[in-house]
Formats: sequence, structure tokens, C-alpha cells
Amino acid sequence: MTFNVGTPDRIVRVILGFFLIAAPFVTGWALFASPTWTWGAVLVGLVLVATGAIRFCPAYRLFNLSTSKETSR
Repeated sequence: MTFNVGTPDRIVRVILGFFLIAAPFVTGWALFASPTWTWGAVLVGLVLVATGAIRFCPAYRLFNLSTSKETSR
């Protein structure tokens, strides 16, 4: 598997992902009164956590980008 997500990128993705997953349920922001925004935030958060965990981002692959020094396992 080719890695294209580096360590600093992974850290940001995981932190932001967990925030987006938790925010609709703990913040009480009016934005999350709509189920569309709630589930949208959760879905984006899950994608960020998953891409950070597996070190591969399909969007980076599409645009031929990489933040990783390591290219494969």
C-alpha cells in the first residue's frame, strides 16, 4: 500500500476528526440542530479519522499529492 499522509497531517486529521464526531453531541451549537449538519459532520469526522489511521487519502492520490516521507510499507 502506498502511504501519502505524513505524521503531522495524520495528527491534525485525527484531532479534527474526533472533534467533528463529538461536536454535534456535546457543543449544543444551533448549526447541529439540523440532522443534515449533524450527520455530515460525523461522516466527515469518520473519513478524517480513517484516512489518518490508514495513512492513505484518496483525494491526495487523485491530485498526486503526498505529505509522507515514506512511500510504501
